[in-house]
Amino acid sequence: MENHKQLAELRRGIDEVIVGEEFDALIKSGKRLRVKVGFDPTAPDLHLGHTVLINKARQFQQLGHDVIFLVGDFTAMIGDPSGRSEMRPPMTREKVMANAKTYTDQAFKVLDKHATKIDYNSRWMDKLNAAQIVEIASTHTVARMLERDDFEKRFKSNQPIAIHEFLYPIFQGYDSVALEADIELGGTDQKFNLLMGRELQKFYGQKPQCILTMPLLEGLDGVRKMSKSYGNYIGITDSANDMFGKLMSIPDNIMWRYFELLSFQPEQDIAILKKEVEQGANPRDIKVQLAIEIVDRFHGKDAGKAALTDFETKFKHNEIPDEMDEIKLKADGDTMPLPQLLKEAGLVSSTSDAMRMIAQGAVKIDGQRIDDKKHPVPAGSEAVYQVGKRKFARVKLS
Repeated sequence: MENHKQLAELRRGIDEVIVGEEFDALIKSGKRLRVKVGFDPTAPDLHLGHTVLINKARQFQQLGHDVIFLVGDFTAMIGDPSGRSEMRPPMTREKVMANAKTYTDQAFKVLDKHATKIDYNSRWMDKLNAAQIVEIASTHTVARMLERDDFEKRFKSNQPIAIHEFLYPIFQGYDSVALEADIELGGTDQKFNLLMGRELQKFYGQKPQCILTMPLLEGLDGVRKMSKSYGNYIGITDSANDMFGKLMSIPDNIMWRYFELLSFQPEQDIAILKKEVEQGANPRDIKVQLAIEIVDRFHGKDAGKAALTDFETKFKHNEIPDEMDEIKLKADGDTMPLPQLLKEAGLVSSTSDAMRMIAQGAVKIDGQRIDDKKHPVPAGSEAVYQVGKRKFARVKLS
């Protein structure tokens, strides 16, 4: 592929490139690059939010570059403080390694197993002696650490910050030194940690890596980032039918975000789909295309069509009726709490009744059960809300 086409493909969906001129020069050089993408195995499974980075790594791989899938088995025992308002509980090595096994197995659903190097940062971190750790830690000041937004907020609110938490971004940066990375991929919330890699590579006499940050994918609520802790995730080990149903339930206003960050369709094809919607096509029909593509990716060819058949059968068998009340509501802000929406739509008698029904698993949005009592419904969304077996309403929230 020509250099300008490579650059256009690699910059697709990117939030920021650090440093742009250096990155362009690397790609134009024709050099076989070492691309680092790392994950701490703090949970047993990956979700579609994780695959935003893995998809980008796949692009580099297809263009002939070397992808290193780094398992942060050492750093996971510290716990990444990014975006945290409190200290993470420590994890045992045994739990970390059990999670790491599932991470690598699942990553190969996107990456080429034979062209991917799996590495573990314990390989070098376990060998460092106390003097070497002190040397690495001496490269940064406490004042520099407190420039980081989450540390600064905790410090100002008198929330404790443990010394070992300061070591996390430094150790992540040292990973880039150990791997001699040319490029590192990470989420926008990782920018501070990623920059540590550049600074430590300079300290150790290496050419600093370029950084590509990717947006954080919103979860099923369309507001918060996809996370198991929020219950708004689509796991890549979800069954084909569950994965399809969840993808069909995403709010229309973030549908194109999912296309941009998850779909492998060419940008020009996605532009055609956008034009179809602008001309009156039903967004639901467009989401079907995305859902089939994603389900096929993780469950094999034709799994998406089979899941579509199952999804449509549920509608035809009156799990969701064809006719129901259509209600328009207005949010006081960007979102409306689900209990409030259910009350205003007349599906429950009170917000406490709504929370009780949610706790009982009796509330669904577009056929998908919602367990989060604080589930925020984004303004601009339209969906079918169900309470129990017989109460339905199509609600458009503006």
